[in-house]
Amino acid sequence: MKKRIITFGEIMMRLNPAGYLRFLHTENFEATYAGGEANVAVSLANYGMDAAFVTKVPDNDIGQCAINALRRYGVDTNGVVKGGKRLGIYFVEKGASQRASKVIYDREGSAIACASSTDFDWDAIFEGADWFHWTGITPALGGELPEICLEACKAAKARGVKISCDLNFRKKLWSSAKANEVMSKLMPYVDVCIANEEDAKDVFGIEAENTDINAGKIDHAGYISVAKQLCERFGCEKVAITLRGSITASDNNWAAMLYDGEQAYFSPTYLVHIVDRVGGGDSFGGGLIYALLSEKAPQDAINFAVAASCLKHTIEHDFNLVSVAEVEALAAGNASGRVQR
Repeated sequence: MKKRIITFGEIMMRLNPAGYLRFLHTENFEATYAGGEANVAVSLANYGMDAAFVTKVPDNDIGQCAINALRRYGVDTNGVVKGGKRLGIYFVEKGASQRASKVIYDREGSAIACASSTDFDWDAIFEGADWFHWTGITPALGGELPEICLEACKAAKARGVKISCDLNFRKKLWSSAKANEVMSKLMPYVDVCIANEEDAKDVFGIEAENTDINAGKIDHAGYISVAKQLCERFGCEKVAITLRGSITASDNNWAAMLYDGEQAYFSPTYLVHIVDRVGGGDSFGGGLIYALLSEKAPQDAINFAVAASCLKHTIEHDFNLVSVAEVEALAAGNASGRVQR
């Protein structure tokens, strides 16, 4: 029987110049649809899981386009509520070499940001669910969303549904102080916490020692300490931390750690030449959820998640359009990139 995963958050229209053009000299933008939790749902649907996405979109053709983008990949959108005035937008300018990528948000007043608790029947949404995933981006949108996320977590926990959260701190959406205040109330419900090199520091003041992410210097012992502190403070069963060593905007070292409360497991490190890194963290989360629901051993689980995310960095736009077989081949060591005939 397929495992059922519910994800909850905002889906937006993504607008980006073709290739590596800058905002300032492009005349045309490519339109696609994406969002942290939506990206995770697409990954899981591609892996054969029963993945559903819950959100609120405007009741117009643009809202329907966002729904259709998810349905194309087999995501269940029956939990999507229609209403509100607009769909959020974000603009992406892809960086290259020493020029960083740039993201500009235009999401204020979006349908999901204006949602109310009466929009979502969580008992019905979690019927038959095995897992619930959300990110720190969702409560950061303000309005009633911090309370809605808390209601969702309580409903999931009451049904015995496992809960994962990607901290995903966004300084353009809220301050570290506000993030700490809100997330400290939500994290005690989280079974699996996902973070990157900076999230734990920015949200909770927990910092990895002897590490300089800008120089690509990563100390394993420091991240084990971060994971232990998160487990001790909030009672998480597992903590996964992605380890990105930024060489340039085009080339990164990419790895991760999974801590299960007793032992830390580190993945291999991949040298990734980046095609599109937006959605990379979400592809990691999707890979990790799939691996854990598939009851993979901890080392195999973190290896699968990192391999999935490594492949995503080679794919345009946010969705990670890879199969289980492709991920497992890379995780097994087939990293040559030779043509498959």
